Amino acid sequence: MNKKIEKIFVLLTDFVTINFAWLLFFYLRVETGWFSLISQPDFLLPMFAIYFYWIVVFTFVGMYRTWFALSRLDEISTLFKTTFVGIFIIFFIILYDDYVRDVQSANRFFIFFYWGIFFVAVGIGRLFIRSLQRQLLTRGYGRRNALIVGFNKKANEVHDSVIRFRQLGLDVVAYTAAHDEEIGKEYKGIKVIDVVANLEKVIDEKNIANIIISLGRNEEDIIVDVIERCGDKNIEIKMVPDLYEIISGQAKISQLYSFPLIDIMPELMPEWEKKLKRVMDVVLSLIMLLLTLPVMIFTALLIKLDSIGPVFYRQERSGLNGKIFRILKFRTMYIDAEKHTGPVWSTKDDPRITRIGKYVRKFRLDEIPQAYNVLKGDMSFVGPRPERPFFVEKLSHEVPLYKRRLKVRPGITGWAQVKHKYDETIEDVKVKLRYDLFYIENMSLRLDFKIIFKTVFVVFFGKGHYE
Repeated sequence: MNKKIEKIFVLLTDFVTINFAWLLFFYLRVETGWFSLISQPDFLLPMFAIYFYWIVVFTFVGMYRTWFALSRLDEISTLFKTTFVGIFIIFFIILYDDYVRDVQSANRFFIFFYWGIFFVAVGIGRLFIRSLQRQLLTRGYGRRNALIVGFNKKANEVHDSVIRFRQLGLDVVAYTAAHDEEIGKEYKGIKVIDVVANLEKVIDEKNIANIIISLGRNEEDIIVDVIERCGDKNIEIKMVPDLYEIISGQAKISQLYSFPLIDIMPELMPEWEKKLKRVMDVVLSLIMLLLTLPVMIFTALLIKLDSIGPVFYRQERSGLNGKIFRILKFRTMYIDAEKHTGPVWSTKDDPRITRIGKYVRKFRLDEIPQAYNVLKGDMSFVGPRPERPFFVEKLSHEVPLYKRRLKVRPGITGWAQVKHKYDETIEDVKVKLRYDLFYIENMSLRLDFKIIFKTVFVVFFGKGHYE
């Protein structure tokens, strides 16, 4: 199509759509009387209020998270449960308002009629957009490259499923193997192009967005190596489960249509809990700063009187997804403590710690100023402790899955802090990593509150590094 014909088509389309819009507007304005209704403040203000209410509810539940091959039944089921709870909240708000104004009316029950209309309308809209997405994926729009790690019968069966169900939006573009002798083998035109040792290069060269691991039970070390190599990359990882893992309930299974897969280290905290966790962070950090203000002033005076130097110090730490931020703490060491040694861990009787610093650390008072980092969003109230970039790089080479800690926002306190002492050796790091991974895989508000209560116990009884 040349430019002249294209311009004619655009002009004709605009002619039809612009005039149709005017015709529809004129009909609605003159014939229906709708505009006399929607121009009333009693109509418009509640409409905007209820719209933003549902936006907040849907956001907390996670209905705006990135979609990928989600079941439409799951979509409608989530919508039903969300709107069911949401409409009851509105009903009780109306009921309370009637009680305050001493009004007795049965009209409040019409809200359930509104719920029926709302559920059908939003459900149809959701089904339409999901069907459109599936059609676009099937026709080649928005598809993602997938890599299968391992070359065996199970890997080939997964490959068949991906080919059969194009609506998944995946294209298997390569295999990687555990051993060199498998390089060059192929299945349905897709070759084993490299080994796991070169996984990062394959991911970058092939623009991989999804990895499916299909390795045997005796290859656990290779599986851990794959996960570790993908730690810094935004890649979805799934694994073909062993039959024993399925029947024993050890695996968290998701379905690739007819094929079961394990989600590798999924984010278990629902979206609404993540949002609520952030709200809780802000509230708790404000309360912490207000309640501890006298303690902070007293601590600051003691630090100033005890040794030369500033009351606070800032230090670079690795935060969420490795983002560097400057943590704020009370100074507990003499100034230039690492001038001649470089970055080193603190020990129990560290000579660099001041007299007051020992007590400040014992009762964890040095952590209080970090509430400011929580307010900024660099940290959470509960999470793995943030480490210095120097140690992150060092430990990531020595401790498998260490960088997994960077997948969540670091915290003032955490499961590892209430269960173990300060890091002094590499063995301490390995022990605390197990606690951190346990927290990441079991994140919940309930666990956060448990950690907070345990932290209060540690602070008041001085447990921890100096027990």
